[in-house]
Amino acid sequence: MWRYLKRFLIGKPLKSNDESGQSISKFKGIALLSSDALSSVAYGTEQITAVLITLSAAALMYQLWVALLVLILLAAITLSYRQIIYAYPSGGGSYIVSKTNWGESAGLVAGGSLLVDYMLTVAVSTTAGTEAITSTIPSLHKYSVAISIFIVIFIMLLNLRGMRESASFLIVPVYLFIITIIAMIVVGGYNIITGNVEFHGYANFGSNVSGMTLLLFFKAFSSGSSSLTGVEAISNAVPNFNKPKRKNAANTLVIMSIILGIFFAGITFLSYYFGIVPNSKETVLSQIGQAVFGNSILYYLLQTATALILVVAANTGFSAFPVLAFNMAKDKYLPHAYLDKGDRLGYSNGIISLALGAIILILIFNGETNLLIPLYAMGVFIPFTLSQSGMIKHWFRERDGFWLGKAFINFIGTVISATLVIFLFILHFKNVWPYLIIMPLLLLLFYKINDHYKRVAEQLRVSRESVKEIKPYSGSTVIVLVSDITQVTKEAMAYASSIGDYVIAMHVSFNENEDAKKKKLSDKFKAAYPEIRFVDIHTSYRSITNPVLRFCDVIANKDDKDNNSTTVLVPQFVPKHPWQQVLHNHTALKLRAVLNSRENIIVSTFNYHLKD
Repeated sequence: MWRYLKRFLIGKPLKSNDESGQSISKFKGIALLSSDALSSVAYGTEQITAVLITLSAAALMYQLWVALLVLILLAAITLSYRQIIYAYPSGGGSYIVSKTNWGESAGLVAGGSLLVDYMLTVAVSTTAGTEAITSTIPSLHKYSVAISIFIVIFIMLLNLRGMRESASFLIVPVYLFIITIIAMIVVGGYNIITGNVEFHGYANFGSNVSGMTLLLFFKAFSSGSSSLTGVEAISNAVPNFNKPKRKNAANTLVIMSIILGIFFAGITFLSYYFGIVPNSKETVLSQIGQAVFGNSILYYLLQTATALILVVAANTGFSAFPVLAFNMAKDKYLPHAYLDKGDRLGYSNGIISLALGAIILILIFNGETNLLIPLYAMGVFIPFTLSQSGMIKHWFRERDGFWLGKAFINFIGTVISATLVIFLFILHFKNVWPYLIIMPLLLLLFYKINDHYKRVAEQLRVSRESVKEIKPYSGSTVIVLVSDITQVTKEAMAYASSIGDYVIAMHVSFNENEDAKKKKLSDKFKAAYPEIRFVDIHTSYRSITNPVLRFCDVIANKDDKDNNSTTVLVPQFVPKHPWQQVLHNHTALKLRAVLNSRENIIVSTFNYHLKD
């Protein structure tokens, strides 16, 4: 049943040589990897104005200066990540650059920051989309958490079906949002140029506003920089593009950044010109839409497109997280399970892990994850700083082409990003302090995993000396666990006799008052297998595992001295239908689990398959 449900939800398995068919074009790359970055314009300007309005309405004029600084940072980040795509095309983005140029610890800080950030991306995006839905249908507000979790599971299943299918699905909401925002900026700009609307700004551009401080300005900048989250996703997913992968990924990044820059600049300018003041009842983007389109169908189309892209913005995390986890697992800092591809040629374990992490965050914060936005920005700008400063080292080492100019671009990005990180810590400490706990714990986890893999490799490595040390076994003892004389026992004893020099049948009894029953089983067994030793062990505690383990230890220790091998054969019958498993106990499973703890015992399972 599970197999059919899986096929229905995920689709039929793809062949390994179909992988090239799962690559994406620039057109689909925009849909698949830019939803997070583009959706941030829905709240980026609002984050800026929410800080400036604490001083006065006149201070809203400074949103233009803040926006200009954000656009400079966007340009530096875009050029930097474009260079990263060409220099490090295997994906992994900030993690690979930081690890290569600054060392292991810096790479793990960048990688760990982004892993957590992608979980925050999914949690924040889905809850923001849910808020848009519940604002339209207030009766659904009490189901906000359930709706958010449903959206996460839906996007997870979409990505498990493969990149092409998820990209095809995302084309409609992403490009609908792009078209409606372009329409709003064009119509709003046309009305301003033609004089159809009057200037409603609270202060003329360039005028001095009393009480404005550099600290407040940078607080607004640090809040508005949330518009740049998701820009790095394309550099993490270079292997997903059509050939030539680097060129297509780099061009997609540039196209996305141009769209993002135009949208952010246009929305911020319209917000200033129309004198939009942030309030808790209506978003800044909604107020701009109302000012440009009125109550026409275009306004409601804008609201619908905004809600849709906020919902699907989580998909950027699902596209980038698995590739980053793959690169970290390849370097042995995450479990090797993240290296495996699923039926649809995606990194399924990474996709599922991301969904589980996001759901846990949604449950912990009861669907109200907006307070995590500063932490969300921290998880992006620390890797930005590490990767861009790492690229400076890269250019001074490689010295190819116009390397001084490229290094200067990375220097600008590094300075702005580092400044932003400092201000995030200073101005938003109450929101970002968890980073100081989460990151050391993650680093400890990464190093523990890496140390485990190193120790495993050391112990498994074969040398000439180790081969010479291995002595051949002189004999083999097989212990067969017996509950009764059944068809399973008959087959298992025949198999044990074929592989062992010495076979012991072992039975555990629980009630010492049933002497007649024990004697009957003993006589019955000896009559059927006179050449095989039968051992009956009594226990008063209704547990079979401890008596079995004690007896097997005795035999195994004796065999070690005689240079014999000890194999414990655990017979079990397998029902025809999977659902029938729940009707039987799982004693064999418990026995295997406890016997696996002994390094001098070989554990083997004998399966007898039932026909009906």
